[in-house]
Amino acid sequence: MVFSSLFFLYLFLPLCIFAYAAAGSIKNKNTVLIVFSLLFYAWGEPVYVILMLFSALINFVAGLLMEKYRGRKGDFAVAFIAVFYNLLMLGIFKYSGFVVENINAFFNAQIPVPDIRLPIGISFYTFQNISYVIDCHWEKIKTQKSFKNYLLYIALFPQLVAGPIVRYSTIESEIADRKIKSTDISYGLNRMIIGLSKKVLLANQLSIIADNMLGNIDNATFIGAWYGAIVYALQIYFDFSGYSDIAIGLGRVFGFHFDENFKHPFICKDITEFWQRWHISLSTFFRDYVLYIPIFGKRRKYGGLFLVWLCTGIWHGASWNYIIWGIYYGLFIFLEMQIGKKRMKKIPIVIRHIYNKIIIVIGFGIFYFENLGKLGSFFKAIFGFGGNGFIAMTDKISFVNNIFLIAVAVICCFPIIESLKKISEKNFALKTIASTASILVCASLLILSSIMLVDATTNPFLYFRF
Repeated sequence: MVFSSLFFLYLFLPLCIFAYAAAGSIKNKNTVLIVFSLLFYAWGEPVYVILMLFSALINFVAGLLMEKYRGRKGDFAVAFIAVFYNLLMLGIFKYSGFVVENINAFFNAQIPVPDIRLPIGISFYTFQNISYVIDCHWEKIKTQKSFKNYLLYIALFPQLVAGPIVRYSTIESEIADRKIKSTDISYGLNRMIIGLSKKVLLANQLSIIADNMLGNIDNATFIGAWYGAIVYALQIYFDFSGYSDIAIGLGRVFGFHFDENFKHPFICKDITEFWQRWHISLSTFFRDYVLYIPIFGKRRKYGGLFLVWLCTGIWHGASWNYIIWGIYYGLFIFLEMQIGKKRMKKIPIVIRHIYNKIIIVIGFGIFYFENLGKLGSFFKAIFGFGGNGFIAMTDKISFVNNIFLIAVAVICCFPIIESLKKISEKNFALKTIASTASILVCASLLILSSIMLVDATTNPFLYFRF
C-alpha cells in the first residue's frame, strides 16, 4: 500500500483515524495503530510481514537480555549478536544476489544467483532495530519491557516502509503517554497534503522528463544529459521529501513527533551542508553508529569518514553505482575537511553555490544509472565527449513544454512556507489571512492531487526499493 493512492487516502486512513479516535485509552489506541500498521505492511508484503515481526521480537528480547546482563560480558555479547543478526538479514535479502553475481564475474564461477525479492522497508526497520539495540547497550535509553510497545515503534505505518529512520529515544515517552491537540491534527494533515502534492504534482511529472532524457543516454547531447540529471535531482528530492512530509504529518496526527528528514538541501553552500540537510535520519545514523568505529584498533578520522560513505552507498542498493556514489560524496566531504570551514567561508558565495550544485547534479546522475555502461555514457555526455552535439531540438521542446513545472519545482526548493509563517506571526491580521489561505491552498492541493491519482495505476515512492 502506498500513501499516494486513493484507497489509502479515502478508505484506509479515515478508517484508521476513526478507530483510533474511538479507542479511548492509550493502550487501546496503540493496539489500533499496530493492527492497522500490520495491515498496511501485509497489503504489499503478506509473507514478509512475518520477517518484520520476527525481527522485532529478536531485538526486543535482545534488549531484555542486555538489561539482565548489564555490566557483564553478556551485555556486549547480546548486543553484538543482535546487530550481527540484523546485518545478516539485510545482507541475505538485499545483497546476496549482488555478491554472488560479482563472485561469478571475478572468479569465473558458476554459483547459482539467489532470486530473493527485497522486503519493502527492510533497510529502514532494520536500522531502527540496530539503533535501539546499540542505544540500550550504551544505556542511552531504557529497555522497553512490553513487546507490544516495541512492535508499535518498529511497525508504526507512517514511517515503516520508507522512513525516516526514527530513533527509539525520539518517541520513547510518547509510546505510553501522549496527548493530541487540535493544532497537532491540523498541522499533521496540512503537512501530509503538502507531502502528497510534492509526490503527485511534482515528482511524478518530473519523472517523465528525467526518464525521457536519461533513458536514452547513449544519444543524449551535452545539454540533454545535464537537463535530465537536474530534473532527476528535483524528482528524487520531491519524491523522498514528500514521503517524509507525509510520514511526519501522519505521525503528528497520532501524537508522535518525528524529527525532520529534509531541510531544504538545495540551498546549501557546500557538500557538507547538503548532507546536513538531506536524508538527515540516515546521515546522523551513520555519524552516531559508524563514524567512530575503531579501524585496526584505533578511531581513525578519515578512515571512519570513508567507511561512513561506503556504507551510505551500499545502504542505497546492491549495485556498483551506489558504491561509487557513496565514495564520490565521501571524497568531496574529505576535500572540504582539508580546506577547512574558515577557508571555505572565504570563497565567494556564488562560486560555492555553483561548485556544490554541479557536484550534486553529477551525483544524482551516478545514482540514476545502475548499468555501468550507461553511467559511462552519462559521464561522456556531461563532459562533452558523447559525440551527440551540444543541444538537440528535442531538448529545447522538452524544456519549453515543461518550463512552468520546472520553475515551480525550483521555487518549492526554497523555504517559502517557513518565511511566510515568520512574517505572518508578527501581525495578527496577517496571521488570520495566512491561516485561512493555508486551509484553502491545502484543500485545493488535495483535490488536484486526488484528480491526478484517478487514472494512476501505480506510483510507488522511489525509496521503497531501498
